[in-house]
Amino acid sequence: MVFALLALQLGSLVNPAWACGCGAMVTDRMARIGVDRETSVVQWDGATEQIVMRFTVNGNAARAAWIMPVPSRASVELADADMFDDLATAVRPERRTRHHFWPRGRDWPFTWGERDGFAGAAPGAAGGGVGVVGRERLGDFDVARLTATDPDALRTWLTANGFELPDRLAAEVRPYVDQKWEYVAVRLAPERQGTTLNGTLEPLRIRFASDRLVYPMRLSRLARTPQSLGLYVLADHRMEPVTAIGGDRPEVLFAGRIEPEGALADLTGGRPAFLTALDQRFPDPGRIDGDHELRATAADTPYRRVTYTGRLLTVGDGIPVWLLTVGGVLLAATATIVARRRRGRLRGRGDAGAVPAA
Repeated sequence: MVFALLALQLGSLVNPAWACGCGAMVTDRMARIGVDRETSVVQWDGATEQIVMRFTVNGNAARAAWIMPVPSRASVELADADMFDDLATAVRPERRTRHHFWPRGRDWPFTWGERDGFAGAAPGAAGGGVGVVGRERLGDFDVARLTATDPDALRTWLTANGFELPDRLAAEVRPYVDQKWEYVAVRLAPERQGTTLNGTLEPLRIRFASDRLVYPMRLSRLARTPQSLGLYVLADHRMEPVTAIGGDRPEVLFAGRIEPEGALADLTGGRPAFLTALDQRFPDPGRIDGDHELRATAADTPYRRVTYTGRLLTVGDGIPVWLLTVGGVLLAATATIVARRRRGRLRGRGDAGAVPAA
């Protein structure tokens, strides 16, 4: 399902803020952190939106800050990581067998001792303009929910927590300030002293009121390398982005109604949902011109990818049909030749035994 990739290179003048799917990652100037993978699940019932995010990170940073804009007051809690496994199973491509008559590279007689066929590929204390409306410790996360009336307010909060806000990031959050959005600011700090942020972090579940399904993406324009977005969307209908917001055309990987169980049922309140899995690439992140807004499609048309396994056409105990066919043709041709020669010999004998007329 899904994914934002960042290659981080550090030098004496490197900007410490990096985009990651929806939001921005900030760390110490002398440290580095990379988001190898970001997987997001979005659930929307028409009035409330939930975003579950899981990061896989690497680097030498002992702590970092992640900032995500939200359109209204948000609540934050840890989520169950099992839902990502459940979703990966739900969108798994359908496997079909496609038979071929003539042998190919992995069929006899081209290879010896191997089975025929091939498998298809299967298909993350403020002040001066900042209001802290909530703060809690969740595993490796120190979560602060903020309101801000000016981009510099975020700088104040980050500075108070040992980080710095680059000018570019301050400029990019201005549209959210103008729309009176709020922020979820998360300080990533391992509970064990002396450890760094590496591996897959616990997923966070962010919930806020919204009369439209929106996925914040504007801050991803700060990324310096091509980005990839993988998104699971759970709603009443099949959903699609209104525009490509500067990226390639979004690709649908799966669309269909599901009966959520376990962690997914907790996310949807136990109600059936239409799952849409999307994938989109942003070759030039600087062209991203806004946030993703998703809408219902004209029809809830289901879709599932199909991967084919090639298999040599056989009969009986695995005897290749082509071998029987070729063998039959050769046998028939041999029989025809033998029959013709035999008739020729019999005709010759008949001519030799005939009595000449007087």
